[in-house]
Amino acid sequence: MKGEGKYQVCSRCVMDTSDPEIDFDHYGVCNHCRTFDTETSKNWFPGKDGERRLLAICDQIRKEGKAHEYDCIMGLSGGIDSSYLALKVKDYSLRPLVVHVDGGWNSELAVHNIERVVDYCGYDLHTQVIQWEEMRDLQVAYLRSGIANQDAPQDHAFFASLYKFAVKNRIRYVISGGNIATESVFPGAWHHSAMDRDNLMSIHGRFGTMPLRTFPLISVFQYYFYFPFVRKMKTIRPLNYMSYDKKEALEYLQDRIGYKDYGRKHGESIFTKFFQNYYLPKKFGYDKRRPHLASQILSGQIERDDALQTLEQPLYDPHELVEDKAYIAKKLRISVEEMDLLSTPPGKDYREYRNWDRKYMAIKKIQHMVERFSHQRVGNYS
Repeated sequence: MKGEGKYQVCSRCVMDTSDPEIDFDHYGVCNHCRTFDTETSKNWFPGKDGERRLLAICDQIRKEGKAHEYDCIMGLSGGIDSSYLALKVKDYSLRPLVVHVDGGWNSELAVHNIERVVDYCGYDLHTQVIQWEEMRDLQVAYLRSGIANQDAPQDHAFFASLYKFAVKNRIRYVISGGNIATESVFPGAWHHSAMDRDNLMSIHGRFGTMPLRTFPLISVFQYYFYFPFVRKMKTIRPLNYMSYDKKEALEYLQDRIGYKDYGRKHGESIFTKFFQNYYLPKKFGYDKRRPHLASQILSGQIERDDALQTLEQPLYDPHELVEDKAYIAKKLRISVEEMDLLSTPPGKDYREYRNWDRKYMAIKKIQHMVERFSHQRVGNYS
């Protein structure tokens, strides 16, 4: 049954009917849990088999990149996932070009953690600073659009920069901190892909005030055809091949490099903290802690009762919220009153603006045909 009408929480995880597409079986278990059991878990290797698979992947990366300065590329935000991964990549003797994309919202802790990781590992760090006036104009446009994924400008700039650096340096392997242990549950109805340039340009065209002359962009053609097939690039997610536990990873980082905790997921970006902990809950009723905690329940990191207790805690300290609102509004050059108004329901669906949906469906159809005839999985993710 679909999660419409009566409020309901999954009896196994903590996802609830704030996801409009959720459904429950007769035991009260949601579709996210069932998908994890039947599909997602097949790509998760937290034991010895994962170690064997990862060693083989790293051997291949080192072999192919032997003649080049770097054998892979990875992004570093300063968050736990990317920081922990950076240290593990060093353990596997890979030689990554490390890229940090500064969209204008780095916290002081993020800068500290990035410096500690790079110094400890001895990596070459390239920081791509996004031209602020363009970023500001695009982010204000997104707020005025009223859609859910307000992080799309930052995320799109990050991936576009990463892939373009990879092409420039003839790097085939992109090392990603994405992982099943903490991110397996992802309600598709909550927001749209940040990689949809058509949607991004449509929103900016409607609400922006200046041209995006330098903002890094990727088209659907580049993302799904040029990079994986022409450039033969592949994204590897090493954390899916190890027993990755968020709490243990934090303790490891604190012990090794003096890592400083943000206290919440994505606290490395001031805007992302505001977007996830204020904008989404207020405008759409989405609490991003739910899918994160649900993922950790399914991967065995936490108990459901502990997750429910976490959800009882407030999303924002009231004084911190006032300070963050004032800072973000001033930086975006809008009033706090307008920002509050833009954070007030109702929200809008991304499909109210031009998007890549038809192109995406056509590409996926072609991928499925290729898989059927070649008997091989098509995609750029490990």
